[in-house]
Amino acid sequence: MGEMDRRSVLGFAGAATAAAFIGQTGSTSMAAQASMSDIVSMSGAQLSAAIHAKRISCVEVMNAYLDHIERLNGRVNAIVTLQDRAGLLRQAASRDAELARGNNLGWMHGFPQAVKDIVPAAGIRMTMGSPLLKDFVAQTDAIHVERVKRAGAIIIGKTNTPEFGLGSQTFNPVFGTTLNPYDLTRTPGGSSGGAAVSLALRMLPVADGTDSGGSLRNPAAWTNVFGFRPSWGRVPADGVDVFTPGFGVSGPMARSVTDLAMLLSIQAGYDARAPLSNREDPAQFRGNLRRDFRGVRIAWPGDFGGALAFEPGVLELCRTALKSLEALGCIVEEARPDYPLARVWDSWVKLRAVGNAGQLRPFYADPAKRALLKQEAHYEVETAEKLTPADISAAAAVRTAWYQAVRRFQERYEFIVLPSAQLFPFDAKTPWPKEINGRAMDTYHRWMEVCSLVTMTGCPSLNVPAGFDARGLPMGMQIVGRNQAELSCLQLAFAYDEATGWVEKRKPALLG
Repeated sequence: MGEMDRRSVLGFAGAATAAAFIGQTGSTSMAAQASMSDIVSMSGAQLSAAIHAKRISCVEVMNAYLDHIERLNGRVNAIVTLQDRAGLLRQAASRDAELARGNNLGWMHGFPQAVKDIVPAAGIRMTMGSPLLKDFVAQTDAIHVERVKRAGAIIIGKTNTPEFGLGSQTFNPVFGTTLNPYDLTRTPGGSSGGAAVSLALRMLPVADGTDSGGSLRNPAAWTNVFGFRPSWGRVPADGVDVFTPGFGVSGPMARSVTDLAMLLSIQAGYDARAPLSNREDPAQFRGNLRRDFRGVRIAWPGDFGGALAFEPGVLELCRTALKSLEALGCIVEEARPDYPLARVWDSWVKLRAVGNAGQLRPFYADPAKRALLKQEAHYEVETAEKLTPADISAAAAVRTAWYQAVRRFQERYEFIVLPSAQLFPFDAKTPWPKEINGRAMDTYHRWMEVCSLVTMTGCPSLNVPAGFDARGLPMGMQIVGRNQAELSCLQLAFAYDEATGWVEKRKPALLG
């Protein structure tokens, strides 16, 4: 791969390119006379433009973020394994020196970045929230971590996650519980909970996450930010099996749709280590996101005819948010794909267990290590061990049939819009909700079925903030696009955000 091709894949953008994106996010006049507190309030686009124009230095940026983290992180426990300040400042000074020599690494030049703690970053602990790995130090970077580093980011630490990423509630025995910045008694969701909270409190300019059953969407919904689960293969990932599409994908999180698109442009792009990764040019995500949505058809399935349980207020809040899409000219209709959700759920449980068991079985096989695994890990291995090859093949066939049903449905509707969770943020001391609106939840992840059924399609799904209930608790909606139509999702999210502005309109009280 040539140098210019490499830069294209990595989302290379100079100062002029970064400045071009300010038109979509607001002026940079604030950056011109930025105080330390102003720095952490900037969007990623504003921060990048200010750094590249040398209005602020990378050392100033690093100090501002580290000071801000020191003030707030102890309240929420979002960033873990924070690296030594002196070493981080040396890296920031090196970034300044590179700019002085005319060497611009990319859009994230000088950005402090923390990586989700189930993702490897070379030289930094990767505990996965498990006492079995509390001292494990990664020797290599994940592909998308390589890419943000090459785009100029400085890895300052990790963001908290549930043990092995299991469950949409961020707590583990290594680092403890992450708290919701909108109500410190409640969970921010998960498993990208630490990333979402870090974003909401302006402790990171942008963040990475992973998503299997809602881990980019649910915590973004519960912290009033954006989280994007891309189609499988859009963001390449290597592993022990690079030829079988699993459920987990990596993707971006941000406080603006422009930042979300820019980070995706850096994370995405073909890599030979992931032979089925998407070969489209990720530069498409760096273009203007404006689009005319008049006449675009959107389906609202609601509770799928009673198949899904929702806490009172969730559907009503999302229906109110749909009016903003109608104001854009969209045609919103109540409709749902013609396929029984019970089959989708049964297939999800089996295929997810098979995927998770490969990682967890070596620990489970050792009685001493098994005792240190959370019960949700036991559930995944034990579910997988009961399955025959015929069971797995049948489950895979259901997944395909569900995708085809949704694909046919999307010939009429370009987008499907759904809530990003079935209830509002719950008590942080509760491992997972046992019931919703009187209906029992029979597994630790059943309460996230509204996200897992989208995962089963393989389609891109972007959480946008939908507003707050009377208690001040956030909720979000999934914009589900056609397969590989990430750009369309970003365009609709951008138009919706311009019309609603929830991120800036309703900040956490901790920010003062």
